[in-house]
Amino acid sequence: MSSSSPQRARVRQVLPKLKIGRYQPGPTNSLTDVPGVLVHTQSIIRDPPDSTWEVRTGVTTILPRADFFNQGCYAGYFRFNGSGEMTGVHWLDETGLLNSPIIITNSFAVGAAYTGVYEYCIQQYRNGKGICDWFLLPLIAETFDGIMSDIGALAVTSDHIVHGIRQASSHPVQEGNTGGGTGMLCQGFKGGTGSSSRLIEGLELDARSGLQKPVTYTLGTLVQCNYGAQRDFRIGGVPVGRLFLEEDGNEIQSMALSETVVDPTPNPTGKKKKDGSIIIVIATSAPLHPVQLQRLAKRATIGLARVGGWGSNGSGDIFLAFSSAHEIPRDPEVNISDDGPTVSQRIPVLEDTSINALFEAAADAVEEAIYNALCMAETMTGLGGKKVEALDLERVKAVMEKYL
Repeated sequence: MSSSSPQRARVRQVLPKLKIGRYQPGPTNSLTDVPGVLVHTQSIIRDPPDSTWEVRTGVTTILPRADFFNQGCYAGYFRFNGSGEMTGVHWLDETGLLNSPIIITNSFAVGAAYTGVYEYCIQQYRNGKGICDWFLLPLIAETFDGIMSDIGALAVTSDHIVHGIRQASSHPVQEGNTGGGTGMLCQGFKGGTGSSSRLIEGLELDARSGLQKPVTYTLGTLVQCNYGAQRDFRIGGVPVGRLFLEEDGNEIQSMALSETVVDPTPNPTGKKKKDGSIIIVIATSAPLHPVQLQRLAKRATIGLARVGGWGSNGSGDIFLAFSSAHEIPRDPEVNISDDGPTVSQRIPVLEDTSINALFEAAADAVEEAIYNALCMAETMTGLGGKKVEALDLERVKAVMEKYL
């Protein structure tokens, strides 16, 4: 369970003088600032005797829109390092179309999440004869929480997934020890779920007048961060993790270094446990096509690197970007057997030469989302009594005041 920690706060409250890019955050500085995007997080916490070992896991559900099934959106992804899973991405390569919830959970729960998406859609979208006459590839992503949770308990079930889809809302994303991030670690401290958003001013063509008019696009991010070493941790370029280590004289905990720092139990095989991972989701209201969204997803790497991630060999660092601007019908009114190549709708897209602001905002929002995950996470005691401390916010303030 989460132990008592000093009051937690998001990074802008902790360090009000810290500047993270040029663009302003949205109203709640959260992924759900992007119009139509819905999110739900749920944690699963169990202790003996209710379970054999401690369970600290959960599920994060993201709906690109409420009617994700019938109205698809364009999406793209980027694999920074591939020791992880994000199902459904072959179809994104093929078509650039996303018609699925995005589920983020633990590594052993991918199957249950996949089944849960189908169970929900079967209940909702059988035809009049009770038959499923449609195609769907669920998008499920994972990181490994087996340091803090009995991952072999298979605590996540398909019922959790159905519940998450039904309960997803436009409320600000809960952060820290919640959702799929419940049992995750980050940069040597307790990690978890974090979110942030940006507003970007642009221009679009007015269909009636033919003139350009101002428009504000929203970009939001959500991270499930479970990676990295304290020695590499930086805030605003300041080597906070290294400064802590110089004061303490040793590294207390890490995902990327010796397993004994977080797991004192014997390891007779000598095998190193899986390094941590990070899943990043970027949503935007800007009208981007699939290749542009692939490019946007790549920019998550910049935000990750600023905080201290560099993509270790055993890390699953997979990033998804989607646009809520277009509604692509599952069943367009085109006779596939009789009609030739057909245009059934015209879709505006952003000019490539004007996309830089979105690239920049994505890097900034990812950076801030990781800070928020760290700042909001609480100290946790988990599997076998292992305890991982939350980032000490008062100590962060003391170090950073010299630089801000």
